[in-house]
Amino acid sequence: MSSIIYQNKKIAYQVSGSGQPVVLLHGFCEDRQMWDHFIPLLSSAQYITIDLPGFGESEVLPDISIAEMAGVVMAVLEKIEVKEIILIGHSMGGYISLAFAEKYPEMLTGLGLFHTHPYADTELQQSSRNKSIDFLNRNGAAHYAKQLIPKLFPAGFTRFNNFLVNNLIYRASKFPIEGLIYAQQAMRDRPDRSKVLAEVACPVHFIIGKKDKTVDEVRALEQTTLPARSLVHILPDTGHMGMFEQPKKTAEMVQEFISYCQENTAH
Repeated sequence: MSSIIYQNKKIAYQVSGSGQPVVLLHGFCEDRQMWDHFIPLLSSAQYITIDLPGFGESEVLPDISIAEMAGVVMAVLEKIEVKEIILIGHSMGGYISLAFAEKYPEMLTGLGLFHTHPYADTELQQSSRNKSIDFLNRNGAAHYAKQLIPKLFPAGFTRFNNFLVNNLIYRASKFPIEGLIYAQQAMRDRPDRSKVLAEVACPVHFIIGKKDKTVDEVRALEQTTLPARSLVHILPDTGHMGMFEQPKKTAEMVQEFISYCQENTAH
């Protein structure tokens, strides 16, 4: 594990391999370790994983926005002197990836949206996040993780993958409540970035789970028409956590996209 100091707070990250830089961003209630089983399924490249503020081994940054989280990613890349990346974000990591694309478009040779989308929260979703914040304040991270994590998977998945799900719950239960609350606020208040997706110059990859209860299927499909160049994969029996539910299949999809970006990057 390596780290930088960003606004007087530690931000942890890890770099493995060499070659094309690929940044993998975790989602809400996750950390960089979620990619540990996934990276070995991909071909050789330089993989950069980051603990976003308040998650994993990174410290909490108060009142942080999604755009500011993109700035944290950029600070890590500046530290390791990376100039161009393929950026792949899962869920909240996808929101941050789109904010990064808005702020630093020249850095991207590919943008991967893994069970995520560019749209702002609806009023109903904002209300749900406020209820989550209230639940966290009243009950703590452990109780929150226990009720959240299983819902990210399709019905019946936990019964046959109890160890995996319980491990994710255990890790999430250790995150500071403040970090979870600030992340919920950041997601609640993020703007619509569909215009960013429509204007992005690099290829865009979409992985969509038909059984994903977190990302509305209609909007998930709608976003795929926005970029000029896109690669779309739809998984019929997958929920919100394809890298765990279908690791080999989703790794093949990500690898296809990485290879496509490498072949289509002009130097």
